Amino acid sequence: MTSILRRRGLLGVGMAGGLVLATSAFARDTKKPGADEAASPPEQLMRGHAILARVLLIYEGGLRRAGQGEDIDPAVFTRAGEITKRFIHGHQEKVEEELVFAQFKKAGRMVELVGVLASQHTAGARLTDKILAAAPQAKSKEPREAMSKDVQTLIAMYRPHMAREATDVFPTLRHLVTAEEYAEIADEMMKRERQAVGADGFEKVAKQVAEVEQVIGIEDIGVFTPKS
Repeated sequence: MTSILRRRGLLGVGMAGGLVLATSAFARDTKKPGADEAASPPEQLMRGHAILARVLLIYEGGLRRAGQGEDIDPAVFTRAGEITKRFIHGHQEKVEEELVFAQFKKAGRMVELVGVLASQHTAGARLTDKILAAAPQAKSKEPREAMSKDVQTLIAMYRPHMAREATDVFPTLRHLVTAEEYAEIADEMMKRERQAVGADGFEKVAKQVAEVEQVIGIEDIGVFTPKS
């Protein structure tokens, strides 16, 4: 019981600030002394994938434990949804559509695929809104079960979505544009990060995710290691 209360208390620590994306240590190529270059577009976007993947684990872990009768604070689901809404839907997916998918449409490459991916962004945003609306009532069985269906739908869509972007879309982008255009896309991504969510923010959003993970006991990735 003490552990659960301690974990709950963590929800109120360090979560009031806005979600921001890093533009310094994580977003710059430091291989060459004095270099001030943006990380490549895939590198910048894959960081967002990592945040989303961890949020999906929070949803799964929280719902599983609530379903087993544990008294899970509904704020776990609210915070997971807020991170997804602001960081993924509000920033990263817009960058993907406007700076990456647009290049595929211009080149006539993988047009159907990027169209599906864009439609999934829209569907994901709708599901996140439904999850956020249901989250405050997650202690009650019926609202929690309804929210669980939306969460499972979200997970079932985003895992293949992220995989196809990582294996098909991001690596191909380099072959659709010149080296100069590729660098310009990276710089524009950095610029939009600063404008939308400020500097040095990736560490902050990752920390916020870690705080929610700690509430439900999955902050140590060792918990996912098979016992036999």
